[in-house]
Amino acid sequence: MSRKPVPAQAGDRARLEILFDRPQLLGRLFGEYDQNLVAIENRLGVYVSARGNRIQIEGEAEAAGRAREVLTGLYHRIVRGENVDAGMVDAVIQMSAEPTLDGIIRADVSEAPAIMIRTRKKTIVPRSATQTRYMHALDSADVIFALGPAGTGKTYVAVAQAVQMLIQGQVQRLILSRPAVEAGERLGFLPGDMKEKVDPYLRPLYDALYDMLPAEQVERRIASGEIEIAPIAFMRGRTLSDAFIILDEAQNTTPAQMKMFLTRFGQNSRMVVCGDPRQIDLPDIGKSGLADAVARLEGVDGIAVTRFTATDVVRHPIVGRIVEAYEGEGALPA
Repeated sequence: MSRKPVPAQAGDRARLEILFDRPQLLGRLFGEYDQNLVAIENRLGVYVSARGNRIQIEGEAEAAGRAREVLTGLYHRIVRGENVDAGMVDAVIQMSAEPTLDGIIRADVSEAPAIMIRTRKKTIVPRSATQTRYMHALDSADVIFALGPAGTGKTYVAVAQAVQMLIQGQVQRLILSRPAVEAGERLGFLPGDMKEKVDPYLRPLYDALYDMLPAEQVERRIASGEIEIAPIAFMRGRTLSDAFIILDEAQNTTPAQMKMFLTRFGQNSRMVVCGDPRQIDLPDIGKSGLADAVARLEGVDGIAVTRFTATDVVRHPIVGRIVEAYEGEGALPA
């Protein structure tokens, strides 16, 4: 490697060393053209050098310690067979600075996650402390509200939990719903029948399903009714028992729609309501059913609320910076 050291922050400097016992895995750890090491250097202000299976880290003491934690954590994930991509690297760097759930000591990112979700195609592990809390809520609460910006994994992780519970027989069906609210284009002017008109609004739910299950299983389960994807209007008058129910883009419901949806809850079911209160497409943004429901129900037994922020974005790192820019000073109105 021929990169120049990145100037460290002021403070006590340290030189730390890691010795990895499986050097054949280091190519995956470093990334193509050492892109993972470059990301760690740029984010933490350290210099990382490698000779064989021996890694040296130089920089401000706390930053060097975090870099060692990050590299060890990524290495352990590779050993466990997980895919380490740019998003994972960014998430582990972020988690290395976050407190644990009890707020006392820093999370040990080098250890196996305390909770994970297994589906046919993927094993989902938390990529931030907030995702860890969210996954625990998905595993224990009856109704979960997930609030926050795009890219934080609200819907994706909920679909993963739903698929896990379906394949384990804990629920008999998945019901995935979104309000069909236009963001600048009227449904009536789009070509096709009702299914063709609403499917574009439900596409993110299909995409998440295909990430968790083989395509033929998704199609078979949709045909059999085990998986149902429909606009919220189709939920009226039903009782949804033995089901995992997800409402996405819930900020675009009215209070009446939200009440209708929440009261569909039946025996042996779980319900997740996802949305970004700052991205309301309703004509009257003051009448969002999501904000109304959280204000009424937060603190009620059996109901959990998880709030994500821009720091929890797990897509490309630039998405988090875009969200921060829009939510900062001079932000657009919600």
